Amino acid sequence: MSNNRSGVFIGGLMLGATIGALTGLLAAPRAGRETRKLLKKSADALPELAEDISTTVHIQADRLSASALRNWDDTLERLRIAIAAGVDATQRESGALRRQNSAESESADPLVQHLER
Repeated sequence: MSNNRSGVFIGGLMLGATIGALTGLLAAPRAGRETRKLLKKSADALPELAEDISTTVHIQADRLSASALRNWDDTLERLRIAIAAGVDATQRESGALRRQNSAESESADPLVQHLER
């Protein structure tokens, strides 16, 4: 989760720096020709900046995906263990109930057993 936040922070930082640089260029007391040169250089750097941001976002998405996959695998494994424990407990309890019913029927009144036949 913190990897995702750091990627968003880096992307925001890059975007903020670009916007700040452009604003500074427009507000700077320079001649029009110098300002246009600087704007052109900044515009030429935008594709590279966009690629850097895209790469950062892609890396962060891969990390998040891998983390989610690990969490999903851990959850599935815990679920398998819980189901196996539940099945085992059910079988033990079922056997105990059968033994109890068997013992109760053997110790029943002979007259009731004779009538049930």
